[in-house]
Amino acid sequence: MSRIAATFAALQQHHRKALIPFVTAGDPDLATTVPLMHALAAAGADVIELGVPFSDPMADGPTIQRSSERALRNGTTLRHVLGFVAEFRKTNDRTPVVLMGYANPIEAMGYEAFAAAANAAGIDGVLVVDYPPEESVKLCTLLDRSGIAPIFLIAPTSVDSRIEQIALLARGYVYYVSLRGVTGAANLNVDEIRRKIASLRTRVKIPIGVGFGIRDGKTARAVSEIADAVVIGSRLVEEMEKSAPGKAVENVSVLIREIRAAIDRG
Repeated sequence: MSRIAATFAALQQHHRKALIPFVTAGDPDLATTVPLMHALAAAGADVIELGVPFSDPMADGPTIQRSSERALRNGTTLRHVLGFVAEFRKTNDRTPVVLMGYANPIEAMGYEAFAAAANAAGIDGVLVVDYPPEESVKLCTLLDRSGIAPIFLIAPTSVDSRIEQIALLARGYVYYVSLRGVTGAANLNVDEIRRKIASLRTRVKIPIGVGFGIRDGKTARAVSEIADAVVIGSRLVEEMEKSAPGKAVENVSVLIREIRAAIDRG
């Protein structure tokens, strides 16, 4: 059983929901990424989504765009990100790690080389924002063979035929985008999410996570009552951005513990 499947199975057994934080690799600097990953796991993260910085992050709002810009200025590459995960795996073989990013760095490396390198590093899942299912079959096949879950976004506007295509290819979990917009947007409509998740469950048989617009314990708890996982990104990156030098890991750990506690109270 994969780390992702084992994690969700254990959570379900204990009637708990997954907390999935997102951070951008290489932000605020390269040296912070691995300690930050360990801190997230210690604070209650069940899965870690590690962003691969990209120059044109079209699905991301201003906060995560700025984190990508900082990481790129620091010289962060896809090879660095794979190295961060390999370093993390030296002392943590339990927490699943999912890479989240865009097609260009993978295309530049090549599908076969990327799948092999991701497997060697200990990566559990890959979410490529700008690969539609129609263009993902080859990469998904290679990832599947390497024991890596192809993970897909589903939008509020996704039509039934697209959802069915995704359901055939997706492994691990799917990521439901709760808003019609970019990361960091507000105005979360919990009733609309509830209706959409109920519909998705008739077609998608793996866990469903919800992200975009989750900024605090209250919204995280509300979403956890509907979905299998809560994904939080912009709020964490924002906390890091405003932290004093050397305080980012500590401040993000406090925030994750608060959100973990709020979800578990549900």
